[in-house]
Amino acid sequence: MSSILVVMEQRGGAWSRMSWEALAAAQQLAAQVNLPVTAAVAGEGVETLAAEVAQQKVAKVVAVNHPLLKSYTADGYALALQQLVEAQKPAYVLFPHTYQVRDFAPALATKFQEVLISDVIGFEAGPVFVRQLLQGKLNAAYRHVGSGPCFVSVQAGAFRRDALEAGSAMAETFAPQLEAVQIRNQPGEPFRESAQTVDLSAAPVIVSVGRGIKEQENLPIVQELAQALGAELAASRPICDNGWLPMERQVGSSGQTVSPRLYLAIGISGAIQHLVGMKGSKTVVAINKDENAPIFEVADYGVVGDLFEVVPALTKAVKEAKAQA
Repeated sequence: MSSILVVMEQRGGAWSRMSWEALAAAQQLAAQVNLPVTAAVAGEGVETLAAEVAQQKVAKVVAVNHPLLKSYTADGYALALQQLVEAQKPAYVLFPHTYQVRDFAPALATKFQEVLISDVIGFEAGPVFVRQLLQGKLNAAYRHVGSGPCFVSVQAGAFRRDALEAGSAMAETFAPQLEAVQIRNQPGEPFRESAQTVDLSAAPVIVSVGRGIKEQENLPIVQELAQALGAELAASRPICDNGWLPMERQVGSSGQTVSPRLYLAIGISGAIQHLVGMKGSKTVVAINKDENAPIFEVADYGVVGDLFEVVPALTKAVKEAKAQA
């Protein structure tokens, strides 16, 4: 076993955002265990996608190509990737922690008499894989002790795409041996959590508001700041539960997971359920009148003050700066 295999996810020729985060995780693990990274993408006619991955720092890219992989099925993916793992003999197999991976990866790991260490948020020396329990209240550390490959999925937002190292690699094709009779399940409609008009996970800047805003009538104060920054407006659960903003704008364990370059938490105390959804943010700025609010423990910059004074002043400063630019 002499490599790290990262299985990237595509649907209909379009990448899952989390695929690049999984690749960033593989590069980070590679630096720790001193192993090369092999990236793989499964489907039919995925050579163009493989060529995109080859522009990153990987040893090689494998296009797992077969007509029976055109549409996703758990049987097809598990069988095809089993053959790839047997051929590549990696020490570690990494996936993005998506609904699709949750469907087939445990079965794939079982084929090697291993288990899937799912939803990992980080690596420690060893390597030890860290995942959260009880909605982030506890961190648990796992060490692989089996004789086969170590199968791991990484949590959305835990690793950043902008941390990827560029490079140049060769792409090759792997043709698994598959027969239609082996595919017991039929392709269906892709799982969707809910119909959403906004994808907060893709937003580079987010202004998020919590119960400190007090009343729905006060939301324009924060909306104006978001507009000035060109940011998406988001909220903690109480705001959405009250119907002040749509549920699709909720960040947290029961909402969306985000990893923007800048996250402004306004009037948000920092309950663990909220922190789980925004911990991947590159820079966090918190505004709260309670100096002991948990949000300050994860903030890069904190302002202890009344949001009804701080936010308008900040909005004014942003507008003035843009006018002078």
